Amino acid sequence: MLERPDAVLAAIPVLAVSGLALRSLIATTGVATGLLAAPLAPAGYLAALGLVFRELLVGPVAKRAS
Repeated sequence: MLERPDAVLAAIPVLAVSGLALRSLIATTGVATGLLAAPLAPAGYLAALGLVFRELLVGPVAKRAS
């Protein structure tokens, strides 16, 4: 059975790659849209980092520490 720690560990690389995948998808549709997709690449990395910080500050680790 998939538990919370497994789901969080699986979500981190998925979120990190999602920005690059979305940018690539938008960029392949046309030339001018590549400029619009530029800020999407770091968005995936920031989402993954946000997930890690959220788990550390509000998740089970924080509840166990307090």
